[in-house]
Amino acid sequence: MFKDDTIAAISTPIGEGGIGIIRLSGKDSVSIVEKIFYSPKNKSLEDLPSHKILYGFIKDPLTDEMIDEILVTVMRSPHTYTKEDVVEINCHSGMLPLRKILELVLKEGARLADPGEFTMRAFINGRLDLSQAEAVLDLIRAKTDESRRIAIEQLQGGLSEKITIIRDRLKDLCVNIEAYIDFPEEDIEPATKEEMKKSMEGIKLELLRLLETYKEARFFREGLSIAIVGRPNVGKSSLLNALLRKDRAIVTPLPGTTRDVIEEYLNIRGLPVRIMDTAGIRKVHDIAEREGVKRSLQSIENADLVIAIFDGSEKLCEEDLEVLDKTKDKNALIVINKCDLPHVLDESSIIPYFSSNEHCILCISATRGDGIEELKSSIFNHFLKDWKEGREGVLVTNIRHKIAIENALSSLGRALSGISEYAPIEIIAFEIRDSLDSLGEIIGAITTDDILDSIFKNFCIGK
Repeated sequence: MFKDDTIAAISTPIGEGGIGIIRLSGKDSVSIVEKIFYSPKNKSLEDLPSHKILYGFIKDPLTDEMIDEILVTVMRSPHTYTKEDVVEINCHSGMLPLRKILELVLKEGARLADPGEFTMRAFINGRLDLSQAEAVLDLIRAKTDESRRIAIEQLQGGLSEKITIIRDRLKDLCVNIEAYIDFPEEDIEPATKEEMKKSMEGIKLELLRLLETYKEARFFREGLSIAIVGRPNVGKSSLLNALLRKDRAIVTPLPGTTRDVIEEYLNIRGLPVRIMDTAGIRKVHDIAEREGVKRSLQSIENADLVIAIFDGSEKLCEEDLEVLDKTKDKNALIVINKCDLPHVLDESSIIPYFSSNEHCILCISATRGDGIEELKSSIFNHFLKDWKEGREGVLVTNIRHKIAIENALSSLGRALSGISEYAPIEIIAFEIRDSLDSLGEIIGAITTDDILDSIFKNFCIGK
């Protein structure tokens, strides 16, 4: 799995900019860059102290051609991101300088890094545990300050510390139980069984509390997906523009203007929201518009929340009724638009189409901006009613962590049942070890190549 070689990659986005960085990690990082580095003052990278910067140029050793003016940073093991020797070449950001320098580095013996390989080496070398490594990706992808804050807490080891403490308690249980397995002539006293049961119930309660945080916290990692749906010309695109405060979608009086799903990100009180403007739902014969309607219906199925929008200046028509039918069993907010025009449609016309009164109904004017802030608050409260900004405490945001905790709870539950039902002590020990292993998957104490591959393949090359 791990290769003892030197890897290299461009670690900044390709494009024009002030600075671009080529990063190397591995035992030959310094010697490789030394071969293509030219110092006007004849200074050597091999003699440069750790975490120091040296000015110079990159030269093609074959042609003696100057490639770019650069700054080189040398960081020596173990005080680096990967705990290996790391060299970063700061050059002018542009496709040609970056690509040319990377080619020279690869020619001199480095290998192009795989996606996430720098962070994987940080994990393998003990710089990060697995949940912290995942937090690196969460931090890179964070779209709001609240998402960033949660990712930083994970990166600093909040979840890791909590899981490690719980695992230590499970280890203590294992030690005690296996002592009885090794000495079968010693029967377990009833009081000892009660102590074990009490300890397991305490651990179970902690895991349940941890698991409970996932219901809300996951949205700050994954984002909330919202589909705006309705028949043509009810104001879907106008609502998208009003929420974004910019003209993102084309708005015309002609039905069928929106042919495809338009996606944008929105920040609602720290909650990252992926909002989708969809094609108007109606019976059509045009092939392109029919495909748009099909995608609209798919968006309803896949969205966390549906905003069903209706024209308040007109009575419900057959196409509106189809929208109501498609959304009645979904997480939905009902929006009556065009409240700046004379009212024809009101809440009493829509409520009968729902089996419960749980659906929130709001009146807005997308063109004038009336009710938009109330709609944003309704979106947030629909999923995060009790969320406090800057919430403290350990949070579970990752589906992989959630599944591992659920598996640990299942094993712990079977162990508790085993004690109550006088099951063989070996069975109880097996279930506790299984719970221990499930939690170990979160921090990387228990890993497989499949787990690592599925995590690190989502990283960009260079990180």
